[in-house]
Amino acid sequence: MREFNMIIDGKAVSAVRGLEVVNPASGRPFAVVPAASEADVDRAVAAARAAFPGWSGTVAAERQRLILALADALEANMPELMELVTRETGKPLGGLNGVGAGMEVGGAIAWTRVTAALELPVEVIQDNDEARVEVHRKPLGVVGSITPWNWPLMIAIWHVMPALRAGNTVVIKPSELTPTATLRFVELANAILPPGVLNIVTGERDIGAAMAAHPGIDKIVFTGSTPTGRKIMQSAAGNLKRLTLELGGNDAGIVLPDVDPKAVAPRLFAVGFHNNGQTCACLKRLYVHDSLYDEVVSELARIAREAVVGDGMMSDTQLGPVQNKAQLRYVHELVEDARARGARILSGGEMPTGDGYFYPPTIIADAIDGMRVVDEEQFGPVLPVIRYTDLDDVIARANDNDNGLGGSVWSSDIDHATRIGMRLECGTLWVNEHGAVQPDAPFGGVKQSGIGVEFGRYGLEEYTSIQTVKVMKR
Repeated sequence: MREFNMIIDGKAVSAVRGLEVVNPASGRPFAVVPAASEADVDRAVAAARAAFPGWSGTVAAERQRLILALADALEANMPELMELVTRETGKPLGGLNGVGAGMEVGGAIAWTRVTAALELPVEVIQDNDEARVEVHRKPLGVVGSITPWNWPLMIAIWHVMPALRAGNTVVIKPSELTPTATLRFVELANAILPPGVLNIVTGERDIGAAMAAHPGIDKIVFTGSTPTGRKIMQSAAGNLKRLTLELGGNDAGIVLPDVDPKAVAPRLFAVGFHNNGQTCACLKRLYVHDSLYDEVVSELARIAREAVVGDGMMSDTQLGPVQNKAQLRYVHELVEDARARGARILSGGEMPTGDGYFYPPTIIADAIDGMRVVDEEQFGPVLPVIRYTDLDDVIARANDNDNGLGGSVWSSDIDHATRIGMRLECGTLWVNEHGAVQPDAPFGGVKQSGIGVEFGRYGLEEYTSIQTVKVMKR
């Protein structure tokens, strides 16, 4: 079993107690990581604070050079990182439509390079005979990053790289369920960065809570559930930490009656089941017009039955296991509730026997608003399909949810679909697509799906404070 260490102030740090990391494809541990104490958090924060003056004072071009070196390190170690991602998350190396560990590590490299190139220019508000007024962006200090288990390495990169680019130092805590790829990345990074610039602590929820409340951390960036995000927000009030919270999503997609069911079904399946449905911005509620409902659900069920589910290390696997046993039980609970309330399970819907946390891709027909599987975020390989007839009514139903991360409209008339989609209450609208994010376009939610945005210039600015400088000329 492979053993990992934390990295604090550039040095490997162990702990008295270890945490086993389970491979969800087998249900058995494959690695051990340290169980940090609150004292370890204190040491990591102290190291980051000590490193902040030097790092923030480094010229932007040098920080960019070092961040590009981190991208090179990720690329040079891509096979090892892919294997760690697959073993800890269960996702295939390749996966459905190429959405697997290879995409995760490749995406981490791409995001690193794009983020390195971002600029924070001084904005001139006034420059006349009387005065010059400038707006400067300055780093906040120490950023605390808390990451989830579904895209552990890529989301770590989403948090860490803009923080470093803006001149902050970082303490990161990965999910205790999927810490290994992030630990390895931080180890590689500390061969490039000055000591204390990037530190990692591993542990259970108490360590994340200690970071959220820590007076030495100036900002928390968190990706995860809405209930946990609320707790972080409460804890962060102690020193008025800045926050970026990317929280739960229960994304709706609306299929208009002018599409070809056979052509659109594979695309709908792909965006509903990539990463086994374990993505905040997956398609999670599918509203289909009555005129083509039966044909769409029939095609989706056929695709689901033909999907290859198995160990992510096997080359032909399209969908791996659910990442953990608790999530597997929750997913099945939602399916059983829908079955009991009259929904038809067209594919899947059965808890398999044997090793691992596998669940077959499940298409639920005759789902209705009010069923748990529709109203709650499934975060697993399940897609409820809901029938509609009236366009205004379906928009209201899609919006009648506490979440507002993403949404999509599917149509052969792009302009019409865009007008319809703009009425959805969500942070990102996709037309004939769902869940596709990119490093130069802002991404974030409304309502209970979070605060702030990530990616591109807008995301980078979230890691800074504004300083207005007014220089009088007379």
